[in-house]
Amino acid sequence: MKLKSIFLVSLLLLLPLTAMAQDETAKDFRTFTLYLENDILDDTDSLYTSGLKLSWISPDLMDYRENSRLPQWSYPLIKRLPLVNKPGLQYSVSMSLGQNIYTPEDTESSDLVKDDRPYAGILYYAIGFHSKSSRQMDSLEFLLGIVGPHSYAEETQKKVHELCNNDILNGWDNQLEDEPVLGVFYDRKWKLRQSKIDGGFGYDLIPHMGAGLGNALIYAHAGAGLRFGWNLPNDFGTFTIRPGSDTNAAFDETDPRFFRSDQRFGIHVFAAVGGSWVLRNIFLDGNTFRDSHSVDKEPFVGNCMVGVGLMLSRFKMSFAHVHQTKEFKTQKNEHSFTAITLSFSY
Repeated sequence: MKLKSIFLVSLLLLLPLTAMAQDETAKDFRTFTLYLENDILDDTDSLYTSGLKLSWISPDLMDYRENSRLPQWSYPLIKRLPLVNKPGLQYSVSMSLGQNIYTPEDTESSDLVKDDRPYAGILYYAIGFHSKSSRQMDSLEFLLGIVGPHSYAEETQKKVHELCNNDILNGWDNQLEDEPVLGVFYDRKWKLRQSKIDGGFGYDLIPHMGAGLGNALIYAHAGAGLRFGWNLPNDFGTFTIRPGSDTNAAFDETDPRFFRSDQRFGIHVFAAVGGSWVLRNIFLDGNTFRDSHSVDKEPFVGNCMVGVGLMLSRFKMSFAHVHQTKEFKTQKNEHSFTAITLSFSY
């Protein structure tokens, strides 16, 4: 599919944001999500130190020809979207804008520390195409971004530290050089086990697997998450910031966000484990087309996450602690950070 079509569809799908729909079914709702990840609660300020992402998920596009907000000229474009037009599934598009910040363990030195990871940041836009049934979800996401000074990671971190009266990191003059990045990512999630989904106590087990290809990241990953609680959301779980992670839209009216207004409450705990086989990581391997600071990365990185989720009216909120194994061979300590998500369906 031509890149031009992808961007035209992105602009097209922003049009419904200008009006708040009075829809009656879950598939007609849009979902907006704020992701915030930081290691401040773990009393560190290094490695993967901050992530921020804003994401919007469209309503179901299967009946796009009946949507009065979409102009007729858009129909051929939507028909060409990946994963669309197979009967019996729901289809949606997500759009995301985000920034990640990476710093070495030694943030006091203004000199280049050769055996520590590079200073780096990425500013990116992503568009994802999703198909799902009640038991399986497939995501294909395209990412366009920039790594280097024009990611504005340095300015973001310094401004936050000034506001919080924290020490300023001294080594940003050694960050990676500007480099545009392109990537395509595929992810599959499925509900291997699931209890009743019409309210009350329940559980589900959601494995996932996927891969990514681009000049920033080349990797494959797999893992699984388990949820248990009262009035579980009927979606595909809670994930950290990564491509294909926009899973917060409800599938149907068995989700507590669409119960009667006096019953829209739920609480659950969740735990997940995963691992990635990494062939390339620009934030460790350095710039692709020019010499830059780099370190020897670990080929396999594991992670685990535990947290709690809360459903309240049309909001879904989660708070999680994430622990990650070492990403490069000279890394002194494993890393932990806090992940917070806040979604709203309208």
